Amino acid sequence: QVQLVESGGGLVQPGGSLRLSCAASGLTFNRYAMSWYRQAPGKERELVATIASTGGSTNYADSVKGRFTISRDDAKNTVYVEMNSLKPEDTAVYYCKVWFGVGYWGKGTLVTVSS
Repeated sequence: QVQLVESGGGLVQPGGSLRLSCAASGLTFNRYAMSWYRQAPGKERELVATIASTGGSTNYADSVKGRFTISRDDAKNTVYVEMNSLKPEDTAVYYCKVWFGVGYWGKGTLVTVSS
């Protein structure tokens, strides 16, 4: 079975940084593109970043371009997102997703950006 487990969330001050991890199992990890989504309180879930299976192509939401970096380590079956210059509006539950016949989601990790 496919499982995705996010970790690394927490409370940070504006301007701070966090690195989130998503550990995958139950799939041939290096064959699939991976994505990060987020859902803020009272808002719809939105796509944050995507990385191709090769790692050579990435896409970002306009709201995070220049601040977030998605990467993957196929040897560890893990996808990361490095989040810098965090803003209060980045506060959300962050989810990892893979399309494997159907979409699979992790349970999410909470990032809170506040003074």
